[in-house]
Parts: sequence; structure tokens; C-alpha cells
Amino acid sequence: MDRRKLIVTGLAAAGSGLAGCATAQTNPQGPPPPQHDPNYPIEGQQAATYSRDEIVRDVSDFLGVTAEAAGGAVERIFADNGRPTGYIAGEEGSAAITIGARYGRGLLYMKNRQTQEVFWQGPSIGWDLGANASRVFTLCYNLHYPDAIYQRFPGVEGSAYLVGGLGVNYQRANDITLAPIRAGVGLRLGANVGYLAYSRQRNIFPF
Repeated sequence: MDRRKLIVTGLAAAGSGLAGCATAQTNPQGPPPPQHDPNYPIEGQQAATYSRDEIVRDVSDFLGVTAEAAGGAVERIFADNGRPTGYIAGEEGSAAITIGARYGRGLLYMKNRQTQEVFWQGPSIGWDLGANASRVFTLCYNLHYPDAIYQRFPGVEGSAYLVGGLGVNYQRANDITLAPIRAGVGLRLGANVGYLAYSRQRNIFPF
């Protein structure tokens, strides 16, 4: 190979190297990482929790009760379960003649997650008679992404109690615990023996 061919070959190789460097400088970090859906936790990552003061304030404002009454109920729930990862603020109606049904609708709040609308319905049985409509504030435990709420939650036998004029009972399923707080005529603890099914849309039949 003569001298001129060697020069041409060398210039071509140098041009290819410069082009590669330019490409590397244009995109020095490689392709962008995949986008993460904020409603689903990264593996091993737990949802952020709410403090007692945050929940007492929200319960008092939403249910229209004093901070003392809200604090008494929240203190009892925190002692049993710790800090919640979310809560549902909503309204519900129920009616019963020994056997009854309960329907509700609310918004699920979680830190660093999108707010989602939630419906719930379920049958009940107990020494209960009448009908009512009320507000309900439900604390959620071990709920690390919003879609996990959409399942059936049986009531925990013997969990219903009154604190400061507020009624509380527990519902559990698959390590997730829900603690609904009801006020005034919305108590009707006798209607809490049964289950509630949480869903994305309203279901007419409670079963």
C-alpha cells in the first residue's frame, strides 16, 4: 500500500472516531430510564405514613367534631395499629331490619400517590333496625398502593367500640387493616357485623 492510500485510510478512521465522540456527547447518559407509575411502589418501598396530628386535624374537620373527640378515637387506633399509610374520606348510607346493607363513596388519599375515587358496599347482620346516612373517615394500614384497596374486607369480630362519641371498628384482608370512624347517628355498630367490598364503581348488589 503506497503512502497516499495510508493517509486516506487514516483520515477515514479518524472521521469515524470523531463521529462516535459527537454521538456520545450528544447523549452522554444513554437512553432515558423508564417512567415509574407513582401509584405503584418500587419493589421493597413502603408508602409514606401520616402523623397523629395530621389525622386528628383531618378527622375533626371532616366529621365536624372537636379535636378532643377526634384525638381520643385516633389515639386508640394509633395504639393498636401505628401510623396509617392512607385514609378514605367519604359518605355512606345504610338500612337494616336485622339484615341490612351499607353503601358508601369517598376519596382515597395517600402521600405521593394520586387521589382515587372509591366505592364500597356490603351486607350486615345484627340487632339493628333503621336507616341512616353519615360521614365516615377510614384509616388504612399496610396499604402501599391505591389499587390494593379494591377487595372484600370482613369485619373483625369484637372490634367495634365507642370513643368520645365516635364509633370505630376494624376490617382486615391480606395484611391490610381498615379502621372506619363514624360519628353521631352514623354509628350503628350493630350493622358492622359483615363485610364491605371496595370497588372502582358503584355496585347495586351488596353481596
